[in-house]
Amino acid sequence: MAAAALVRENFKFVSLFFKSKDVMIFNGLIALGTVAGQTAYNVFAFDCPCSSGRNYRYGLAAIGVPALALFLIGIMINKSTWDLVSECRLRNCRKLSGAAAFALLGTIVGRAVVAPLTWAVISLLQGQAYTCALSEFVVPSTLKGFPADQGSEVMAKFPCKESVPTELQGFWPEIDRQLKYESQLIGWLVVAGMSLAVFLMLCIKRCTSPLGYLQEDYWSEYRSNEKTLFQRTASVHALLLAAENIKSFFGFVALEEEEKQQLAEHQSASPVRSTEWNRVTGVYLYREKNGLPLYSRLNKWATYNEEDNVEAMDKEMEALC
Repeated sequence: MAAAALVRENFKFVSLFFKSKDVMIFNGLIALGTVAGQTAYNVFAFDCPCSSGRNYRYGLAAIGVPALALFLIGIMINKSTWDLVSECRLRNCRKLSGAAAFALLGTIVGRAVVAPLTWAVISLLQGQAYTCALSEFVVPSTLKGFPADQGSEVMAKFPCKESVPTELQGFWPEIDRQLKYESQLIGWLVVAGMSLAVFLMLCIKRCTSPLGYLQEDYWSEYRSNEKTLFQRTASVHALLLAAENIKSFFGFVALEEEEKQQLAEHQSASPVRSTEWNRVTGVYLYREKNGLPLYSRLNKWATYNEEDNVEAMDKEMEALC
């Protein structure tokens, strides 16, 4: 039991760490995981066919297909994606201006491209996939002393050194060096371009933000804490509601000690109406009420709920900014 409790506590700690407000750390972990995955793939799975016509497709697939898969996964696991979907489903995106949509899509795509770009860059820097894909397109006339009558079928064999004809083995280092040079040059250009793009986007974000630097940090801290507490409370609420329904059906409910304590502490849980769920679901941009900041849809809902003015709440919950 003690070991199980220790594992649960460690798991909670890891979960909270990955839900950290520090996006840079989270993105860094994603990038490191992608680097490890890409390196393992090159070592254990990458196997160039060394055949004209197939090299190009295999090399590009080795770079592009995993990058596309990682991008789609990044889109799917981003909460903002589903906020946008909910906004369009519940309110038909009526209040979503072009600028707001651009900012939101930029946030979603910006988070999603970390892993695929890392995969593509590491692939290019290592050079194996590029060498496989482009070897058959090397022009023999650019190689001093290379037989001019050799075609793409022979050039395609160079990624597999053992498949190269004996009389051409001496050209393998030069061809390999040339293709890796091109591959790594492209990789570093991509790194430079993305670094410049990130720098410019951060500058634009800071310059156009209605908030000061300290208040933006506070807003980020608030959203992180609200998300953590909301998920924790929702989990307990769902447990209590399920326990009440099961007890109503069977006449009793089998709970663990921790769950019994929660049930004794909170007694009961009432279902939340769909209307209220919809009010706190969707896209949210910064807004104020009488000069006081409203940091989230839930913050806005709580503020207007205290006034007990349903009409004003419905009108305000439609607004994004």
